[in-house]
Amino acid sequence: MSGKRGYLPEDDTIFAPDALETMRTVSRHVCYLIDEGYDLQQAVTFTGNRFALSERQRFAILRSVAAQEQLERRRTKEKTDISGEEVWMDGFNTIITLEVMLSGSPVFEGMDGTLRDLAGLHGTYRIIPETEAAIRILFEALKEMKAGKAHILLDEPISNSGKLKVLIAETAEKCGLMPDIRLLKEVDKALWEKENVISSDAIILDHCVSWVNVMKKCAGVTGIVPIRVW
Repeated sequence: MSGKRGYLPEDDTIFAPDALETMRTVSRHVCYLIDEGYDLQQAVTFTGNRFALSERQRFAILRSVAAQEQLERRRTKEKTDISGEEVWMDGFNTIITLEVMLSGSPVFEGMDGTLRDLAGLHGTYRIIPETEAAIRILFEALKEMKAGKAHILLDEPISNSGKLKVLIAETAEKCGLMPDIRLLKEVDKALWEKENVISSDAIILDHCVSWVNVMKKCAGVTGIVPIRVW
């Protein structure tokens, strides 16, 4: 395992140009199947077997594609103007993706325009050298978008959530901001009923009232070019 967030040595091979062409072919098959009503996981498994994709390649496709009905619903809920409005952030989801960007690890552009990574949490998290810079970039993006009060929700059961809360508060103070930072047992469900949600979690995007694609603005700051597998 590499020390970089969200990176494995095999990534250089499995996301090389030739491999990506195969993945895009698989994605076309998967999109056809899910638009016909098939389950996404089953469609990726079936087509991934046919083209002998690795588990990590399949995961990248799983995180990137969606049925047309889902995409249309997400588009209608996406907001671009949040001037003066409160925003509700899926803290771990957002900060980890930024850490992955700053680590130079693969980040993928979903069909819905969100950016997603392959860094699994599995209940564990540790602060890395890129964490503070990730938080700063996030706050600068919110200031540029003239967002109002930021509510940052962190999953309490995840290890080091308390330490991350402290670092976010300290960084916010340096940036002249005073966000509301909360530790919750079920962040996902808390965001389902909110407006101006910042997250790339597909389930949250499908349930929330409205969402904001802050990560795309952050990507421009980092200079990263997201990978498309569709």
